[in-house]
Amino acid sequence: MRKSLPIILLVFGVSLFFTGAVLYAQEGEAREQVVQGLFATLPDVAPVPENNPMTPEKIELGKMLYFEPRLSASGVISCHTCHNLSLGGTDRLPSSLGHEFLTGGRNAPTVLNAAFFNLQFWDGRATGLEEQAQGPIQAGVEMAMPADLAVERIAGIEGYLPYFEAAFPGEENPITFENIARAIASFERTLITPNDGLDRYLRGDESALSDDAKRGMEIVVQVGCVACHNGPMLSTGTLMPFTHGEDLGLATVTGEESDEYFFRVATWRNVSLTAPYFHDGSAETLEDAVRIMGSVQLNRELTDEEVFYILAFLESLVGDQPEVTIPVLPAG
Repeated sequence: MRKSLPIILLVFGVSLFFTGAVLYAQEGEAREQVVQGLFATLPDVAPVPENNPMTPEKIELGKMLYFEPRLSASGVISCHTCHNLSLGGTDRLPSSLGHEFLTGGRNAPTVLNAAFFNLQFWDGRATGLEEQAQGPIQAGVEMAMPADLAVERIAGIEGYLPYFEAAFPGEENPITFENIARAIASFERTLITPNDGLDRYLRGDESALSDDAKRGMEIVVQVGCVACHNGPMLSTGTLMPFTHGEDLGLATVTGEESDEYFFRVATWRNVSLTAPYFHDGSAETLEDAVRIMGSVQLNRELTDEEVFYILAFLESLVGDQPEVTIPVLPAG
């Protein structure tokens, strides 16, 4: 099925080209109908799974654990180390430094708005934030803390028990690895960034996007970028082929040749804050990323003028950043 995707994308891209031509030829209401059909505002609230309802107590505990370096074997690496909320939810490194200065070879994707993705990680190997949260803690090149030792470490810090009891009332032994992940996931669901320029424009504020950004918005439709970058996340959230670099993507998990070079489509939201780009961090600047995507994915060399306007549009996609107070963690 995946081998047919490039053909599907080509057909979709041709359709989008003619849609884009309409955008250039028409103004006002006609243009708005096309834009509204491709893009959508980011919801103010992230979806919540039935088996992990959010409560203020669970969110507070999750925030503490998100900043908790003692969840790592070294005691110095936390979720926030690689997903720094002051840096667009990333660390702005090509590949994050983990346990004993090891690197996993992949760029840290932003945690901002990650709650709107079903597939997690570049290769989509995890489903949902709860499953995702368990991976880095245990990964040898990241936090390198086995699940049982993570529980033992947190349970040994006396001040944490009241927080777990409040977050998971009625449980005899609330400090479990699953609950650690559930709490972190609940906090991450609060890390959303609505009200960027596009959101406000879609709600009717014509001044929310500059003329250059509007032109860039039209160009990404015309050239076919929106085949993958559409909807409220400006990403389909699915795995798509991207033959760039040596990383085999999903195939590193499945071992299947048909899965080679499949990666989750990155979100455009806050993209100007999250350099370097791509799964391998090989594009140092947003301009580099735009030109490479044009060449590799669209099979065309974008003109300097097109790149200029596309960048203006992408730079308008910074939303309201979450205001997070650094927690005071229990001693011990």
